[in-house]
Amino acid sequence: MADTPPRLPLDWIASSLRRERARTGLSLSELAKRAGIAKSTLSQLEAASGNPSVETLWALGVALGVPFSALVEPPTPAVQVIRAGQGPTVASEKAEYAATLLSASPPGARRDIYHLRAEPGAARESEPHIPGSVEHLIVSTGRVKAGPAGEEVELAPGDYMSYRADVPHSYEALAPGTTFVLVMQHV
Repeated sequence: MADTPPRLPLDWIASSLRRERARTGLSLSELAKRAGIAKSTLSQLEAASGNPSVETLWALGVALGVPFSALVEPPTPAVQVIRAGQGPTVASEKAEYAATLLSASPPGARRDIYHLRAEPGAARESEPHIPGSVEHLIVSTGRVKAGPAGEEVELAPGDYMSYRADVPHSYEALAPGTTFVLVMQHV
């Protein structure tokens, strides 16, 4: 992508991983095994080093039973403004796709809001999220083909769709400069 977004501060991720692993009582080895990643990768992430991808963080979130946002959410001030092109962003290692967390679900609510940028090329294939997850997608610019495997729909600016996200699903940009807002609802 031409304009590379700022990377997430690794200390946010490290702190979140340590907190969630302690909450679940999982060892480093057990969490790595459940997430399907190398123990050394998890150890590096908990030490605030390494270069985590969307796929790695999703796998860890699923293994920990928490939304993706629980691992990348920064400390929140009383008034929060995220300027375009800023905010905690994680890129995919398999597609021209980057997710910027705009708002994590506050206590008592179970939803996260993301602004996504994608370019034509490989589709971003997503593994199932935690059970009961639903995604709401609104296209801002470009065109995107999205939805559960075998039920993908092509969307244009202003189009909205929702679908189960606890099954395999994907997003594919069909035009340069595609952007969309994704609201993840967790029950």
